Amino acid sequence: MAIEIERKFLVRTGWKPTGSGTFYKQGYVTTPEHGATVRVRIAGDKAFITIKGPAVGLSRLEFEYEIPVADAHLMLAELTIGTVIEKIRYPITYAGHRWEVDVFQGCNSGLIVAEVELASPDAHLVLPDWIAEEISHDHRYHNVYLSQHPWSEWRNEKASGEHKT
Repeated sequence: MAIEIERKFLVRTGWKPTGSGTFYKQGYVTTPEHGATVRVRIAGDKAFITIKGPAVGLSRLEFEYEIPVADAHLMLAELTIGTVIEKIRYPITYAGHRWEVDVFQGCNSGLIVAEVELASPDAHLVLPDWIAEEISHDHRYHNVYLSQHPWSEWRNEKASGEHKT
């Protein structure tokens, strides 16, 4: 059993990647309304199926298994709900934590989100200067929500200019 403890943040305008990222393509077979989320993801030359339980604060159960890439392509084409999310993920190490910065493409183009997994919900975290506001508890920035309600459709609803293009 694995427990995911994660915080999410918007990234300030002007952030530039250092190094190369990995292209991700992912979709959802079920959504949180079903009690658990089932995600299919292709990351570079590997593919995974992930089952996530409901969030309790910053934590939730997460189970992830590698699957054949051909199966993942078929699942993304035939079984997913909503649009397929496309993004480039850049890993960054800062102050002892591994951050993942996602630069979204397609109908979520312009959105840049950073996430960091923690050992505990109250773990000390030093924020890089390229971090804007925390969005850990804003469901609109969860990938499952973005697959059904692309950022391009609602991004101007937010007053903060940090995440606008």
